[in-house]
Amino acid sequence: MSKENLITNNIKNNLFSGHKESNNNIPIAVTDKALNRIKNLITQKQENQDNCIGIRIIVKQKGCFGFKYNIEYAYDIRPFEVKIEKTYNNTSFVILIEPKAMMFISGTVIDYYEDMLSSGFTFKNPNEKGRCGCGESFYV
Repeated sequence: MSKENLITNNIKNNLFSGHKESNNNIPIAVTDKALNRIKNLITQKQENQDNCIGIRIIVKQKGCFGFKYNIEYAYDIRPFEVKIEKTYNNTSFVILIEPKAMMFISGTVIDYYEDMLSSGFTFKNPNEKGRCGCGESFYV
């Protein structure tokens, strides 16, 4: 089974069990690897007496192809953000999606990779029409 099919099957089966959100449709999917990394990042922040409640996903106009994904720590919930409440390994946090980003990332699968030289979050976005040569920016 290909990696893409495996991720799709995992999402269909149980990636979102136990979640709560602000609307009835799940706008994005997050793999177990990505949830684990988010949980670890939030836990580190909270252990340092930080008031971090989760992460915020933003799409900025940047790069040679128009748009770039950005993830930042969230300390509050802003008006009109999509809020997905998650509990992973007994740690609760929120994934917030900026309103302007929703039109670009609806249906996206967020994953996390780690190899010998690098690590980071990846976005498999069905709305993307292409990416720049370096892979940092995309267009829809």
